[in-house]
Amino acid sequence: MPDIIRLQWQRLRGSLWFLPTGMAAMAAALAFILVGIDRSAPTEWLLKQAWVYSGGADGASAVLQTIAGSMITIAGVVFSLTLVALTLASSQFGPRLLRNFMRDTTNQVVLGTFVSTFLYCLLVLRTIRHDTEALFVPHLSVTFGLVFALASLWVLIYFIHHVSTSIQADSVIARVAHDLTDAINAQFPLVRSITDTAASDQRVDATWLREKSDGSLPLAASRAGYLQWIDLDRLTALAESRDLVLQGQRRVGQYLIEGGAVLLVQPGHRLDDDLTTRLRDCFRLGDQRSDLQDVEFAVHQLVEVAVRALSPGINDPFTAISCVDRLGAALGRLATRPMPSGVHLGGTREVRLVMPVSDFEGVADAAFNQIRQYARTDVAVTLRLLEVIAQVAAVADRSGDRDTLRHHADRILAGAEGALPDTSDRETVRRRHAVAVRAVHRGEVPTLT
Repeated sequence: MPDIIRLQWQRLRGSLWFLPTGMAAMAAALAFILVGIDRSAPTEWLLKQAWVYSGGADGASAVLQTIAGSMITIAGVVFSLTLVALTLASSQFGPRLLRNFMRDTTNQVVLGTFVSTFLYCLLVLRTIRHDTEALFVPHLSVTFGLVFALASLWVLIYFIHHVSTSIQADSVIARVAHDLTDAINAQFPLVRSITDTAASDQRVDATWLREKSDGSLPLAASRAGYLQWIDLDRLTALAESRDLVLQGQRRVGQYLIEGGAVLLVQPGHRLDDDLTTRLRDCFRLGDQRSDLQDVEFAVHQLVEVAVRALSPGINDPFTAISCVDRLGAALGRLATRPMPSGVHLGGTREVRLVMPVSDFEGVADAAFNQIRQYARTDVAVTLRLLEVIAQVAAVADRSGDRDTLRHHADRILAGAEGALPDTSDRETVRRRHAVAVRAVHRGEVPTLT
């Protein structure tokens, strides 16, 4: 699925109206279809079926009115419970995690079930005729209304269970960690493409970039916002068709001010109004970040949960430790993946586009820095951070990745030395730091003591 379609799909998934609206439309269509069957099918044959509603017009009206009134009442209760869950999630885990609750398919299906049943009953109810000359009772449609009511009762029971489990810290962390894993798999595949392998062999260093910057002009952002998505293939094609070299100035996830430089276009004299419009169409800016091409966004969500758990008002180191474990698993996965070069070649194998990309160092900084700062006085979280570094170091093959892990291990030790008042706690941290350092240099995890 193209990234732009995935981005639009994420926006629809994150809304509480899209899926319920679709379900309501299907319920309306089903109501018209079943009423049509009731009008065309012989009444005598329908009444002979044991499972079909066989009451009169008054009874059918009473049944549908009862179901419709109950469904709209329960829908209000479901909406209230959803708001309570969102409020609790916002206060405990942070407002940026609300998108995970809003795009929860279960919540949307539950809300859509009650709204759809209500609409179905209303549409069927309007077709019942009480006059003797034009008596009409949609027996089959009323039967399906009863079936939908029973299904809605089961959905309500399941919804209560789902809400009680979805706001638990472990469930929230697991969902965010799953999103982080998906983002890593999408942006850092196990096997690099032939194009990316060829691009990584091109010599693109600081000197080359400075040379290509001569005579270039910046492409200014048309509005302020977070950079959510970049169409790299289209940018490369545009650069080749106009014989340009483009240098990205901001990567996905960073904030752009209006008029800020998005690209450097070389040679700059070819940047006309038409090209400016076409280049800007390759970028999507929004009011919030997206994990579509932004691994660090999911990392920051886990970090936010951990930092809130370590605040004096909550003081929940166990939740912070769970976040550290998930971050360690993500870094371990990332350490085994080849890093993208950010260099994109045209059809003639010439460099056409150079974009800044996320790498292991950037993701590790996003994962460890804030937690390390807030966990300086918490022995348990500090020790778990060092354990995670040792585990990731055991699978890290690149020397640069191990250097990054050693840097964070040293910073964690320095913070604990200055913040922990107890001598024995500091000594425990020193021993655990030594274990992490040995793992960094030997590529193995010694037995913890």
